[in-house]
Amino acid sequence: MTNQFTRSDKAYQVFEEEQISRGIDIDQAVEQIKALQIETPSWGYGDSGTRFKVFQQEGVPRSPFEKIDDAAFVHELTGACSSVAIHIPWDHVDNFAELKDHAQAKGIGLGAVNPNLFQEDIYKFGSVTNTDPDVRKRAVDHLLECADIAKTIGSRDVSLWFADGSNYPGQVDFRQRKHWMYEGLKALYEALDENQRMLIEYKFFEPAFYHTDLADWGMAFNMANKLGGKAQVLVDTGHHAQGTNIEHIVAYLIDEEKLGGFHFNSRKYADDDLIAASLDPYELFLIFNQIQLASADTNPDVQKTAKDIAFMLDQSHNVEKKIPAVLRSIMNVQTQFAKSLLVNHQALAEKQVQQDVLGAEQVVREAYEFDVRPLLHRVREELGRPIDPYKAYEQSGYEANISSRGKGGMSW
Repeated sequence: MTNQFTRSDKAYQVFEEEQISRGIDIDQAVEQIKALQIETPSWGYGDSGTRFKVFQQEGVPRSPFEKIDDAAFVHELTGACSSVAIHIPWDHVDNFAELKDHAQAKGIGLGAVNPNLFQEDIYKFGSVTNTDPDVRKRAVDHLLECADIAKTIGSRDVSLWFADGSNYPGQVDFRQRKHWMYEGLKALYEALDENQRMLIEYKFFEPAFYHTDLADWGMAFNMANKLGGKAQVLVDTGHHAQGTNIEHIVAYLIDEEKLGGFHFNSRKYADDDLIAASLDPYELFLIFNQIQLASADTNPDVQKTAKDIAFMLDQSHNVEKKIPAVLRSIMNVQTQFAKSLLVNHQALAEKQVQQDVLGAEQVVREAYEFDVRPLLHRVREELGRPIDPYKAYEQSGYEANISSRGKGGMSW
């Protein structure tokens, strides 16, 4: 996995000279890209699929320990994935301290803990918003279990997504379920240590089709505000209605100091969970642009919020191979992040004050249209990683090695 890039390459020299002439600090951009860490999901390495079919593949992990092995190899290739999120009970083990030690031995950490309140039969009509108090108690007990797991493995974040909702008018009492939702979230909130966070995710439909109890960012934001400083909002890029201006939501939540994290994926129609930035890379670039603007804000609290966002993937690979799909997402995210660093904020602010509509749009678009591969090649070389992680994986022999696992590994 040797690199074949030097800073003397003509393509890089041309790129660097052009950016310097535009007022961009290339060395600072390099350091920011090096610092970018994107958590990968344990479930992204296992068999997964649509609601219609899970296609089994050879070599998928047979245990949470093997999921960590695959995640660690992705980090070895990219230098950008130093933690892996776990999902409970999919990743339940008898000894979580042992799982943590295994991850550390592989050079990564365990990240966000994700409770599962949507696959058991008792949750058919909801979990924390179920009309049955025994079901609500069981759901809350699971949230508290995940809080304990997070403490054991040293995880800061508990990421929450609820499938709770309804399919028909009159099926449920909206306002009563709102109160039950708050009660469940409050129980978890009070169980968290002061250095921990709960990230509240939202989704406007699916699997419920008439209403979802946390349907949009406003509902998640309201819950987080009512709970307090340890509660923030998590934005999943696939959880919005068509045409939603996600970057506007991002800017608003950062300004309110309530944006805690992302689940990156891509979609064409609904929550497709496709490879990040595979369908609308410009959207991801615009999201990162808002984060960069807030990172330079004069308000220290806004700046801190922007710099403390947890970036995570949340994708389920139906037909493509697992590790290559994760690698492609990571590389896509790095590309759009790198492009966002090339926006000239001073020039943009001037155009906005002048009410120069096309001029302001041009400042943003100009950054997006640069080929940032020379910049990323430099970053990876300085990190001691392959300049093309995807190609390095194909040449590594890792896929042949894990084929001995056979079929029938873990699935969600």
